[in-house]
Amino acid sequence: MDVHNVGDGVLAGDVAAAHEADLAVQDGFGVNYLKYWVDEAGGKIFCLVEAPDAEAATTVHRKAHGLVADEIYPISAQG
Repeated sequence: MDVHNVGDGVLAGDVAAAHEADLAVQDGFGVNYLKYWVDEAGGKIFCLVEAPDAEAATTVHRKAHGLVADEIYPISAQG
């Protein structure tokens, strides 16, 4: 799970476009951006991603739109 601290002005429509850009380039890096959430009021974006490592996830964001995450947390599914 990655977190982007964007601040004021983050719009869900802009994030949707960035997510589509991620999907367009992710296959070349073994990455799968699964879902995202936007907190417009708090200026945060959260992305759920399957990736071989944090660097691969970051590379996709960098190549797709340049907005790299401020934090990346490894998580695992339970249940």
